[in-house]
Amino acid sequence: MTVDYSLADIAAFLGAELRGDGDLRITGLSTLKNAGPGQLAFLANEKYHSQLGCSNAAAVIVAAKHLAIEPSPEAAHFNGAVLIVDNPYLGYARISQWFDPAPQAVPGVHPSAVIADSAMVADDAMVAANVVIEADVVIGAGCYLGAGTYIGARSQLGDNTRISANVSIYHDVVIGRNAVVHSGTVIGADGFGFAPDGAGQWQKIYQIGGVVIGDNVEIGAGSTIDRGALDDTRVGNDVIIDNQVLIAHNVVIGENTAIAGQSAIAGSASLGKNCTLAGGAGIVGHIDICDNVTILARGLASKSITEPGVYGSGMPLMKARDWRKNAVRMTQVDSMARRIKDLERDK
Repeated sequence: MTVDYSLADIAAFLGAELRGDGDLRITGLSTLKNAGPGQLAFLANEKYHSQLGCSNAAAVIVAAKHLAIEPSPEAAHFNGAVLIVDNPYLGYARISQWFDPAPQAVPGVHPSAVIADSAMVADDAMVAANVVIEADVVIGAGCYLGAGTYIGARSQLGDNTRISANVSIYHDVVIGRNAVVHSGTVIGADGFGFAPDGAGQWQKIYQIGGVVIGDNVEIGAGSTIDRGALDDTRVGNDVIIDNQVLIAHNVVIGENTAIAGQSAIAGSASLGKNCTLAGGAGIVGHIDICDNVTILARGLASKSITEPGVYGSGMPLMKARDWRKNAVRMTQVDSMARRIKDLERDK
């Protein structure tokens, strides 16, 4: 489907200052480097400023400070229209919804879907092929359930929540309004709870809690959110979760927190509001992370954090031969510390 919008309408939607022809039709979005006629690009990072002058974009979303930068003598000035906003990246994010090519959901239930008699599905929901909805489930207005998705007993989906194909939502899971759950995600599976029986075997601890997820939450593909052992696992409003993230049983995540891919949060940990976990970050179980904390990529939080800030751990990237030398030295740290202590005592 081809769409186009006038530059004036886009400027009005973004609250941008328009310099150029407001009647110009915009047919799509692209990068500064690859944009062609009729396309809208954006400049949010100063290091890409050199691409502005040679861009073939019809118009660019840009901050006033970037327009004020003089190009190098060999670079050209941008001759297209500009939309001036305070935050170009946010402007791009907001207008991207106008050009989303995803098919629009059409209300209705596919004949191959299996829906329990006691389930309540809103009349304007879309239920795709081979969906299974168990007893006493509630599906809110405007929801979309992709093909092959499973919704367990007594679970609830708030209005306008979108569940992609092949998602498994176990029993007693509550998801709020306007949530997005991508394919392959599992919500409400048992947490990793086992007790040693003293005879070398494990006794399973049955997970009696559920999962409660707030409004406007997005969960990436292939992620898992385990149900609670006793109390519920909880994810606050406006949380964004990347692909392949593990959230274990009884974890609590505060509002507006962002969790990047391959991060893992162990059982009964608490993560505050407005936090960020970069890729591959980890949080051990039974600790608390306060609000406004960022943990850098591959960082491991092994104890509670009580002060907002940016935290990291682990070695920086280095040549393999240097890493091997440092790895050997790490095994010598304890003996070195003991020798230093002995020397200080003998002074």
